[in-house]
Amino acid sequence: MDETLEPTFGIEELCGLTGVTRRTVRFYTQKGLLDPPEGERRGAYYTRRHLEQLLLIRKWQAAGVSLERIGQLLRGEWVELPPAPEPGTVEVWSRVTLRPGLEVHLEPGRLGLTPEETQELIQRLVAVTSQG
Repeated sequence: MDETLEPTFGIEELCGLTGVTRRTVRFYTQKGLLDPPEGERRGAYYTRRHLEQLLLIRKWQAAGVSLERIGQLLRGEWVELPPAPEPGTVEVWSRVTLRPGLEVHLEPGRLGLTPEETQELIQRLVAVTSQG
């Protein structure tokens, strides 16, 4: 038997390795975030590529990146950020302490974030940084 074969996973094993549900795997596949499984129907299987895609999606989600933006990143699409402001322009920046010694500075308007998205991003950052 050839030991160099790439490992394959059934959907249950893939879900166990990544912590996502079968429904989520199917949703991501439908939305084009995750490549379709190899094979057909009951013989379908997932590869290391699928595992890496799912782990990357989870990593970006934990950092507060929207599924829409994750799709753009996975497709290699670049989204232009608004240009830097001209000298003398007044901006209001938020300074958020995530934990002692760790702060994040952001200007939601320039990032194109709504107040709700900004709050969600901050909550996720606090959750991620408080685990350490």
